[in-house]
Amino acid sequence: MTSLEKPAVGTTTVKWRFPAVHPEGRKFVLIAAVITLAFALMAWETVAWPMAGVTLWVAAFFRDPVRTVPQGDNLIVAPADGLVTLIERVPVPRELAGPDGLGNEPLVRVSIFMSVFDVHINRSPIAGTVKAVVYIAGKFLNADLDKASEENERQHLIVERHDGLRIGFTQIAGLVARRILPFVKPGDILAAGQRFGLIRFGSRVDVYLPAGTAPRITLGQRSIAGETVLAVIGDPVAGSGVPQ
Repeated sequence: MTSLEKPAVGTTTVKWRFPAVHPEGRKFVLIAAVITLAFALMAWETVAWPMAGVTLWVAAFFRDPVRTVPQGDNLIVAPADGLVTLIERVPVPRELAGPDGLGNEPLVRVSIFMSVFDVHINRSPIAGTVKAVVYIAGKFLNADLDKASEENERQHLIVERHDGLRIGFTQIAGLVARRILPFVKPGDILAAGQRFGLIRFGSRVDVYLPAGTAPRITLGQRSIAGETVLAVIGDPVAGSGVPQ
């Protein structure tokens, strides 16, 4: 049994708790709460109750739950919560291509769609140094569409591992999303599963797997940022699943 396969042993129990609201979202929660209170003080109950629901939704949208990141040098973890909608071999975007990027050969791209009900804090797929952060202005098409990767507002990032291997991933705005917020800059060092940014409100994240690496995750599967294993670097065996 390897160290990764050994069962965890502890003397404490884990209890469920309400996720914290990310600092970026607290101002929006406060604004919604103030509007709700104003309607309530004016006795506009037919508006105050729906606004109370909106306030709770805004708090839920910006929730930032604790995640347990699987450990392993060759693991690539999901950068986003959501539904895996596309897995295909595609040309590398020019912003990520070239000798200082991911090269010029096509790579397998895994696309994860985040609905407005998913957690929107994005996490790094691997540990390493941020080599590039490239913002591209664009359209706000449905993030579920394939062409959203090339036409929508987006932000490309490259993280380089200690051995020189690089992973590229892209935050893509959608129909409702109007703001991509990075938490990192070139030169920053990230741990696997560390928060690197968020997108408001509903969007998509693409991950470009290294050559010779097949996805463990399958179409239609839901991923959890920082926890779900997308792939094992160097493993060419793709995962499989049966919808039921």
